Formats: sequence, structure tokens, C-alpha cells
Amino acid sequence: MAIEFASSSTDEPLLSTINTTPLVDVMLVLLIIFLITIPVVNSSLAVRLPQENAQANEPQAQNVLISVDASGALYWFDTRLPNPAALADLLAKAALLQPQPEVQIRADARAQYAAVGLVVDACQTAGLQRVGFLTEPQR
Repeated sequence: MAIEFASSSTDEPLLSTINTTPLVDVMLVLLIIFLITIPVVNSSLAVRLPQENAQANEPQAQNVLISVDASGALYWFDTRLPNPAALADLLAKAALLQPQPEVQIRADARAQYAAVGLVVDACQTAGLQRVGFLTEPQR
């Protein structure tokens, strides 16, 4: 027993493509379900996280500490430098050390930006890779 299809008078070819509309509908519904349920799953467990006070890093022995006071005077650790050329010489010697030390700049908040920029420029000219600024934590 064979199945016979009604023949059309125009001889149109059969459509052989897949209808993806139902697939897209199902995927959109699943996407909406996941978007709604994931935040609920992530935040359903109440946890008290530990609280820790941030502690300031103390200057280490291998670090170079350069201070700039409010008047723009430069200090190598606690020794006042007579001029910026002396700073450049000391930084050039520090750049030759292996591993290179980190330069930590302690600048007074009232210091002129030009004095701090001079220190940063001298570090860059000497070839030092690690330069940081020391600050005080907010109260």
C-alpha cells in the first residue's frame, strides 16, 4: 500500500529547509529562565566576610626612599641632597643593582608638582623600572 500525495497543478518544489523559529523560541525561554534563577542561586547563602584593616607597607631595606618636603628640598632616605644632580648620580648607582630596588617617593602634600616631577624624571632617566608613591591611609 503506497501513500499518494495530492499533486499540485503548479509543480512547486518541496521545501527542504528546517524551520528554526521554534528552536529560537525555546532558546529564548531557557535564556530568560537562567537569567532569572542565577542571581537567586548566587545570593541565597548569607556569609559574613572577615574584615581586615589595611596596613601600610613599611619601606624595605632594598627600597630607595626619596622625600620631598613642602619647600621642594630633596632627601635620600634622611640625608638632604644639595642639588638634583646628586639625586641623578645616586639613582644611576641604584639602577645598576640587581635586582633593581623600588624607588618610593614621599612627597609633602604641599610640595610643588615640579619638585615631584623632577624626581620621577630622574628615575626614568636612570632607567629604574619600579617607582611608587607613599601615602597615608584615610582616617
